[in-house]
Amino acid sequence: MGKVVTLGEIMLRLSTDSGIRIAQAENLHAHYGGGEANVAISLANFGHDVYFASKIPDNGVGEGVKKHLSRYGVHTDFLLSGGSRLGTYYMEAGIGERAANVIYDRAGSSFAEIAESEWQKEELFKNVDIFHISGITPALSSNWKKTTITLIKAAKEAGCKISFDINYRGKLWSQKEAGETITEILPLVDYCSAGKLDAIYLLGIPEYTGDDNELVYYYQEIQKKFPNIAILYSTKRKVLSASSNELIGTLWMNDSYYESQIHLINPIVDRVGGGDALAGGILHGILVQNTPQEIINFASAASALKHTIYGDCNQFSEPEVKSFLLAGSGKINR
Repeated sequence: MGKVVTLGEIMLRLSTDSGIRIAQAENLHAHYGGGEANVAISLANFGHDVYFASKIPDNGVGEGVKKHLSRYGVHTDFLLSGGSRLGTYYMEAGIGERAANVIYDRAGSSFAEIAESEWQKEELFKNVDIFHISGITPALSSNWKKTTITLIKAAKEAGCKISFDINYRGKLWSQKEAGETITEILPLVDYCSAGKLDAIYLLGIPEYTGDDNELVYYYQEIQKKFPNIAILYSTKRKVLSASSNELIGTLWMNDSYYESQIHLINPIVDRVGGGDALAGGILHGILVQNTPQEIINFASAASALKHTIYGDCNQFSEPEVKSFLLAGSGKINR
């Protein structure tokens, strides 16, 4: 098994019940979550040695974060304490044709207010196989744009493979700003989560006009711009409604394209964290040296399972994901 460090902001999510609007809510469900923390939990569930780096306030809410991570076996040695608050966000649950809606309340959070790296880089990246971070982190501030690149370079120099999830959030920064920063980051990246819309709107790749598999085209074009990227992956999702999706995992590796079976997820219990569960499954497959087809099959199954439970993080072990795959629970259309 491998040693992994993930770094990013963990937040408190406050969600309505299905069918209740935020303005009318009398009760909210609380969950801790964040892209990099969710990936850390997935990898810990799969048996890896995982550390999550972030900064949380020194109060009961911060203590709740520590307990949340620790219960899944994620190490908190690099979880700094200080600052005034934990970032939060409110989620109005979607149902039927009405999509979920998110309202952020994260300005001035302990993590967002970090001006420069507060970690000892030699310790943070010592004997680490993979460093995972996402595009949400540089979106938080001008300081975090610089610090993200500084940390990635330090991890690279320490011998880590760099995993980067573009994870564009339009409520945090513009496409232009995101594209400029991500284009600066990608030459340092080994494994990248990126899809069609990222390629077109953030990386400036012309839209595909052919008749074949368009993702092959986008993956090839991304790799032409950034030949250092060894692995690209994403999901193809057919949204039948907010409560029913068809999900396929896709992978570009060794100049070849791989797809998982189709997972029909109906009903969706909680879609948040599905992409993070896919990323955790991909990194797990890389670390245990599975074949490309095994990697994407496992990762997409982990993502499908995540949709069936409340909260941001995957709560399934490697044997449970494998058992789900063997049972043939996902629908296969040929």
